[in-house]
Amino acid sequence: MFMKNPLGLRLVTTTLAGVMTLSMVACSKPVDGTGAAAPATTVGTEVDDSVVTTRVKTALLDNIDVKGFDIQVETRKGEVMLSGFVSNQTQIDQAVNVAKAVEGVTNINNKLSIKDGVATVGNKIDDSVITTEVKAALLADANIKSLDITVVTHKGEVQLSGFVNNQGQIDRALEIAHGVSGVTEVGNQMSIKK
Repeated sequence: MFMKNPLGLRLVTTTLAGVMTLSMVACSKPVDGTGAAAPATTVGTEVDDSVVTTRVKTALLDNIDVKGFDIQVETRKGEVMLSGFVSNQTQIDQAVNVAKAVEGVTNINNKLSIKDGVATVGNKIDDSVITTEVKAALLADANIKSLDITVVTHKGEVQLSGFVNNQGQIDRALEIAHGVSGVTEVGNQMSIKK
C-alpha cells in the first residue's frame, strides 16, 4: 500500500537514501595491510577532488605547450599529483603552473619525469602491454588498493604514482612491478595519504 502523504513518502525516501549513503561510506573505508583504516575522506571531499582533477586535466589539455595526454592527474584533499613522462623541463614547469592556477588546488605534488629518448612504435606497443600486465598484477594482490595506483610505462620504465595507505603498500607495489616481464626499471612516485 502506498502512503497518501507525498511529504511523508519523500521524508522516508530521503531518510533511506541518507542511511544507505552513510552505510556505503562506512563500509568503503580503505584498510591497509595491517587492518587499520587509512585517513578518511568525506563524500563531499571526494566529489570536490574529482572536480579539481577534471579541471586540472582540462586546463592541461587546453594548454598548447603541455602534452596533457602524457600527464596523469590525481587529487586527494585538494592536493594534486602530476605524474607521467614529458619531453623536457619546460613542460614540467608549465604543467605545474597550469595546475596551480586551477580553482580548488591547495598544493602540487610534482612527480613528472623527463622521457629518455624517443619511443618507437614498437616501444609504445611493448609499453602498453607492460602497463596492462603491471595493472593486472597489482589488481591480483589483495593487500594493495590498486585502484589508487596509476601505472605509466615509457621504454620499459614503469612509473607508479598515486596516494596509498602506507609504506607497506608502496613496497609491495614496487616488488610486484619489478616482477613483471619486460620491466627494465620501476620509479616510485607514490605518496602516503595524509
